[in-house]
Amino acid sequence: MNPIQRRLFLKSAVVSAATISGLTLIPQTTFAKWSTNAFKEKKVPAVLNTLLGSNTLASSANIKIKAPDIAENGAVVPVTVSSTLAATSITILAPNNPSPLVSHFTLGENALPYVSTRIKMGKTGNIVAVIKADGQLYTTKKTVKVTIGGCGG
Repeated sequence: MNPIQRRLFLKSAVVSAATISGLTLIPQTTFAKWSTNAFKEKKVPAVLNTLLGSNTLASSANIKIKAPDIAENGAVVPVTVSSTLAATSITILAPNNPSPLVSHFTLGENALPYVSTRIKMGKTGNIVAVIKADGQLYTTKKTVKVTIGGCGG
């Protein structure tokens, strides 16, 4: 089952359960939007333009990426991104993957700029974090050596 089929299945299951219990849900406000165009892009600048409206990045020491130096299995690479910037979004990219956009998080007004997830990496390369704060894009990266591929490797 691909991610879109899984999302549709879960959406219909939740709506069905809500209907049975007498609740009314509006799916447009209940479920996250899926930026299909950004996930289809093959190059990082195109991803950033599609997703964030710009690909102009400034390096920042205020962003921290926690990930292993060596990932024994590229299918499950733990990644944590945090920052001291007043972020409105956090984007994680793996430029060497067939689709470089790994995840994008839009943060609420009082949310802490911290996300933790597991990503797939097809081969050794950088993990790039992009944070949008005050209308600007800030970035940092970390190299991870992958010993067993996870994205078609």
